[in-house]
Amino acid sequence: MSDIEKAARDAVEAAANSENLRLVAALLQAQQVTQQAQPPACQHAPVQQSSGGAAKWVGIGVGGSIFLLTVAVSAVAVAISAVSLTICVLVLRSMWRDYQKGR
Repeated sequence: MSDIEKAARDAVEAAANSENLRLVAALLQAQQVTQQAQPPACQHAPVQQSSGGAAKWVGIGVGGSIFLLTVAVSAVAVAISAVSLTICVLVLRSMWRDYQKGR
């Protein structure tokens, strides 16, 4: 290759590199503009409502009361069932003994 051909090839590469550098610079400028255009994020803490706290605790109290009432009624039902089963077993046992004795 002659010096003229090498110089021409180098000039073409330099022009391509210059075009690439212009595209990168334009991309960086566009990126900076879009980042500056975005509004900043909200930095303050949200405001808490005081009326929601009382309603929450009233709801918890009512729910807890209903739950305890349900448990108490269930406990009474189990106790009644246990007593009636015991009486039934005792009566059947007594009847079985009478039958075994031949009465």
